[in-house]
Amino acid sequence: MKYWLLKSEPDVWSIDQQKKAGNKGAPWDGVRNYQAAKNLKSMKRGDLCFFYHSNIGKEIVGIVEVIREAYLDKTDKSGRFVAVTVKFKNEFFKPVTLENIKNNKKLSHLALIKQSRLSVMTIDSKSWKIINNMSKI
Repeated sequence: MKYWLLKSEPDVWSIDQQKKAGNKGAPWDGVRNYQAAKNLKSMKRGDLCFFYHSNIGKEIVGIVEVIREAYLDKTDKSGRFVAVTVKFKNEFFKPVTLENIKNNKKLSHLALIKQSRLSVMTIDSKSWKIINNMSKI
């Protein structure tokens, strides 16, 4: 299993909307960055992803699970980009802010900090555990 981080503007698609999608999940589509699209193509069923609210909030608010691997993104007329389907797993009692992540030296290597515009990125297992623990403090 791999770990990922998915970014969404909460006024476009929020953790609450993801939760309402239920067990059937919802497509994670609209990704038009080639590096982010490559990451989507690497996702496997059962992989877990942090759900990050970008622009408004700038915080990790929960976890979703990949339930369908990469397929052609119906919102892409060119046919070059893919989507995956994810379902809600849980919401953090205490969101983990970008500020808190930046203040943790053990997380300074994350793409969330180094490539702030990237919307789909990998998270190593050590960082996954650290961030999960931060959500419980």
